[in-house]
Amino acid sequence: MRDRLPTPRASPYLTMDEVDRHLVAMLCENARLPATTLAKKLGVTRTTVQNRLARLERDGVITGYTLRLRPPVEGQSIRALMTISSDGHKASEVLRALQGNPNVAALYMTNGRWDIVAEIRVETLELFESALREIRKLTGIAQSETSILLSTHKL
Repeated sequence: MRDRLPTPRASPYLTMDEVDRHLVAMLCENARLPATTLAKKLGVTRTTVQNRLARLERDGVITGYTLRLRPPVEGQSIRALMTISSDGHKASEVLRALQGNPNVAALYMTNGRWDIVAEIRVETLELFESALREIRKLTGIAQSETSILLSTHKL
């Protein structure tokens, strides 16, 4: 008897139609829009919007609704992206060390030349320099490159 492999499920993104895409786009802009407002903008009924939201949540397209805070007033915070390559197979060790650093706001594993991208947030240039020095001392970091973020154009 031949072994049967499980049939791969199609990505829920492939089953989204134009209404679903517009619905998701509107929620990305403002997740607090009432179903009636969404329905009016989409040209469908409120029930249709509620059913589509339930399906998108059930299928894992929408995994949650979140709060976005206003970025700090310009000049009060320094943000930078640090790309990091690790020695050998030490990326997971470097990642664990960075997770405990209060100046690291977000971490991303990547492929290609860099193994990790770290978003650094500090209040002053002196703290920025100190944070970079501290991170660069971590065991397992082979190379890094850092770019200060000058402005934000879309959140």
